[in-house]
Amino acid sequence: MNTVNTVRELRAAVAQARKEGKQIGLVPTMGNLHAGHAALVEKAAQCADFVVASIFVNPMQFGPAEDLDKYPRTLQADQQRLEAAGCHLLFHPDVEEMYPGGMGEQTRVSVPGVSEGLCGASRPGHFEGVATVVTKLFNMVQPDLAVFGQKDFQQLAVIRTLVRDLNLPIQIIGEPTVRAESGLALSSRNGYLSDAQRQTASVLYRSLQQIAQAIQAGERDLPKLLATAQRQHADAGLRADYLEVREAQSLRAVGTGDRELVVLVAAYLENTRLIDNLSFTLDQGY
Repeated sequence: MNTVNTVRELRAAVAQARKEGKQIGLVPTMGNLHAGHAALVEKAAQCADFVVASIFVNPMQFGPAEDLDKYPRTLQADQQRLEAAGCHLLFHPDVEEMYPGGMGEQTRVSVPGVSEGLCGASRPGHFEGVATVVTKLFNMVQPDLAVFGQKDFQQLAVIRTLVRDLNLPIQIIGEPTVRAESGLALSSRNGYLSDAQRQTASVLYRSLQQIAQAIQAGERDLPKLLATAQRQHADAGLRADYLEVREAQSLRAVGTGDRELVVLVAAYLENTRLIDNLSFTLDQGY
């Protein structure tokens, strides 16, 4: 695996791969990689001949009170994990390479609808930052396909919408969430948690399973289901951000006849914000 730091080097390497007739796969990341990221790279390697991963902690998607400065940077370990997973090229730019004119007058990409509510409400500007940096990476690499994790369910919906609306010739692949034995979704931010806190946080996934099972069994009193789950979270020491059931494709409120649903949660354990989701299908419409 080679590592490059400039757009010029990135494009040269990708151009050579294309000249050799290879399909290009892209896996954008912010580094501090875990087994979930490795699964994304492995999926890209199954579907493409030449896998590009990026590591860039994007300041545009962090709010002023968020953890940009303390976000873990673990480049050497990340390089080893990427190479073992089948990555061919790592793009590791600095902020000046990604935003040479600064961020103040940087053109920004906004994806209305799916970016609103949920994490979009809790983190104003976050998805604009995500959509902008992903669009830039798509234009730099021009991949045939890109792989994103389903743990960031709303982010995946934003990127799918972005690609559709801007007619980008890129296949977007969503890879299932990788979980610890406890059920806790793997996340770079889990590194902020103690072992005991990780066990505590597993209540999130258990509650999502309970909600999905109840709805599949015919329960339609969503406020009651969500209130029960919120009490479980509070009893475990979690502070609520949101807990909602949505239609899985559009992320709009659930309506009569919907069959593809997703329950999404965000909560704080002390100062660490955790997210998770569980999508499921109804045999008959809601």
